[in-house]
Amino acid sequence: MTKFTDINLPEPILRAIQDLGFISPTPIQEETIPWLLENDQDLIALAQTGTGKTAAFGLPILSETDIEQLTVQTLILCPTRELCLQINKDLTSYAKYLPRIRLTSVYGGAPIYKQKEALQKGVHIVTGTPGRVNDMIRQGVLKLEMVNRLVLDEADEMLNMGFKDEIFEIMSHTPQSKQILLFSATMPKEVEQLATTFMRNPHHISVGNQNKGAENISHYYYKVHAQDKYLALKRIVDMSPRIYGIIFCRTRIETQEIANKLQHDGYNAEALHGDLSQGQRELVMSRFRSKYVKLLVATDVAARGLDVDDLTHIINYHIPNEPDVYIHRSGRTGRAGKSGISLSIVHSKELSILRVIEKRLGKDIIWQKVPGGREICEKQLYHFIDTMERTEINTAEIESFLTNVYKKLSWMTREELIQRFVSMEFNRFLDYYKDLPDLDQSNEAKTKGDKKSFSFVTFWLNIGSDNGLTKRGLMRFVNQMKVTRSIEIGLIEIMKEHCLIALDASYKDQLLKAFNRNKYKGIPIVASITENKTERKGRRKSEHPWQPSRESSKKAYH
Repeated sequence: MTKFTDINLPEPILRAIQDLGFISPTPIQEETIPWLLENDQDLIALAQTGTGKTAAFGLPILSETDIEQLTVQTLILCPTRELCLQINKDLTSYAKYLPRIRLTSVYGGAPIYKQKEALQKGVHIVTGTPGRVNDMIRQGVLKLEMVNRLVLDEADEMLNMGFKDEIFEIMSHTPQSKQILLFSATMPKEVEQLATTFMRNPHHISVGNQNKGAENISHYYYKVHAQDKYLALKRIVDMSPRIYGIIFCRTRIETQEIANKLQHDGYNAEALHGDLSQGQRELVMSRFRSKYVKLLVATDVAARGLDVDDLTHIINYHIPNEPDVYIHRSGRTGRAGKSGISLSIVHSKELSILRVIEKRLGKDIIWQKVPGGREICEKQLYHFIDTMERTEINTAEIESFLTNVYKKLSWMTREELIQRFVSMEFNRFLDYYKDLPDLDQSNEAKTKGDKKSFSFVTFWLNIGSDNGLTKRGLMRFVNQMKVTRSIEIGLIEIMKEHCLIALDASYKDQLLKAFNRNKYKGIPIVASITENKTERKGRRKSEHPWQPSRESSKKAYH
């Protein structure tokens, strides 16, 4: 096994990483560090979140920085202030025994004058978010004429967040002769375009399967009615007494609502979303990192760039439409070789996107039954007993009280004492879960008005929101093909460049032919069938699962 001491790193850096407990490099570090120490060619490195990318580019950068030349030699761009601060913190720890090297970070949401002062004093390495870096360039305090390395960390996230124009502008202020290091978890079309535009014959390093999930993460899903998601969430959390995780929601409002409900119900939870001030955000993250807060309820945008170790669970309160987003979420647990769990709470209309994610993930997402009250009570009871067994007894502190305590409790037998002790601590769970209904929707009961069961098949189409596609427009387009007089429509998911639509499998072949010979707003349709089918109970012809009422579906349908 390769060790850091086998790599040609300077002694002060080896000493610093030894202090940090680094012994053997991760796969991305083992591939990247020696190569960067010997080459000035551009590099594209693909590796999942949490695999040690900061050290992979940070150690060679520190090794080759000219301390005598007090100019910005390396610029590191990243998507969020949290990641910016984390990278700067990591580089500072790697440079522990390089006292003359100067590092700083520039990012939005913090006083700009302090960051200006740091730049004006002179720095070797700057880590920043694209927006604030551009501000500093425009104000003339960040000079990039001497930059010889530009790092794009989490390039896919930066482009997803809309930083393309800022990145292009920053590039125009840097020398053409610089080395570009692009690090990303995925390689979507936008990242490929960026690489083609600015990079020259880049060397490629890829660790693990691109767009695949980490092997040490287990993936499960629970199927419930939409209105039961919060109740299912509480049961899942109660079933994992040592949980330390992130719950992902779609919107800021929903994030705050779920966090408020959890707090009201006695859980250590906080919300993280874009409406928080920088001070509030830092307080939430400090409480979460210290594990005082066990559950962070967050949106994808707010959670980007968070670097938190030892997460046990990622919970998708709403499953994301894009498979890559799911992979990014789940990659926040199971880091540094530890195991992790990714859970999704879904209702029947979300099953087809779950199967698309499963295919991209490269492993099964396994159905789990929503735990019942008895299971949860048993789990919590044994957790309580285990905690009691591990509690250290400080005899010196309590000895003076014990004589009276023994005397007061002497009338009870050992069994009675244990029973009262457990009941006092445990009655809350017993009372709450007594006679609660089963939430599991694994076998959907027929609802009033259902006449038969339909088999759905999911179609992939090459049109999406970038083409002006909406759910209403897609339904109208399906009906205009006139494959049949009326057709059952299931889940519709619209992404930027494509969409998924579940339709009655009885017309699979006719629909596939019809799609492929039609155009949408002048765009020739390319259609294919995904592998999964989902069984759904039949609905009346005018009712569609994403719509709240029969009346609204009639308007969409006709």
